[in-house]
Amino acid sequence: MNRFKKVVFGILSVGLLAGCSTGGVATDSTETAVDKKIDAVTVYFTRHGKTMLNTTGKSQGWSDAPLTPAGIEVAEDVGAGVGNSIKFDKVYSSDSGRAIETAEIILDKAGQKVKINKDKRLREFNFGTFESTPGEESIEAIAKRKNLSADEYTKKAASAGGYNGFIKELSDDLAEIDKENVKENENWPAENYDTVTKRSKEALDDIVDEAIKNGDDSILVVSHGMTLATLLNELDSKVSNQIPISGLENASISKAIYKNGKWKVETINDMSYAEKGAEK
Repeated sequence: MNRFKKVVFGILSVGLLAGCSTGGVATDSTETAVDKKIDAVTVYFTRHGKTMLNTTGKSQGWSDAPLTPAGIEVAEDVGAGVGNSIKFDKVYSSDSGRAIETAEIILDKAGQKVKINKDKRLREFNFGTFESTPGEESIEAIAKRKNLSADEYTKKAASAGGYNGFIKELSDDLAEIDKENVKENENWPAENYDTVTKRSKEALDDIVDEAIKNGDDSILVVSHGMTLATLLNELDSKVSNQIPISGLENASISKAIYKNGKWKVETINDMSYAEKGAEK
């Protein structure tokens, strides 16, 4: 199989196109949340562990699958690696089971008891009628529309300009052709890049506003590979060139700091917490 084609199929299988609740105001006996002052908010963006659909090459967006044994193990490693080195004040997850499961495992192995706030705006891209189908079906459908072979299209998409240029072209193309497939009241249409950018950034803005209000300076966000890449690119457009064409690793952590109204992305696709935990 062509190298570019393998990359695209792999990305689809990890979720290329693939009810919000928030925590209450924390208080203690000496200081209310509104009196607490923080200098900055640090957000640890974490991708979920590998799932059964990931391993079978199926498109995984809003559809869901449990973590594989390897997916559980790497989440456990992250939790063990984090331990008490980072004390999470708040934890947020998409409402997909694989993200919630990953967050639960990380917190358990880190020995931290923190409520997981679920937000559907942190979901992966929606594949529409291509949900849970083999990745090659999506590519072939797009290529046919453009009068290209699957290999020709994948090479073109892979040269679209960094990782986010790659997923933008693919997701926008799939959303366009899915307009003909979607049936009212039967399924949701595939999402394009701008749709996911908007909803995920709105979720992050609310998370940060809540953190500032409550005086929380360390936040864990567990989401999905393509959504996280899209969100991080919104914070810093240089991020795309730091993400490999195969995407963010399962259970990788990307760290960003919000200070004085501005974002700074400090690390991308960091597996050091998992590596540290695996050594324990």
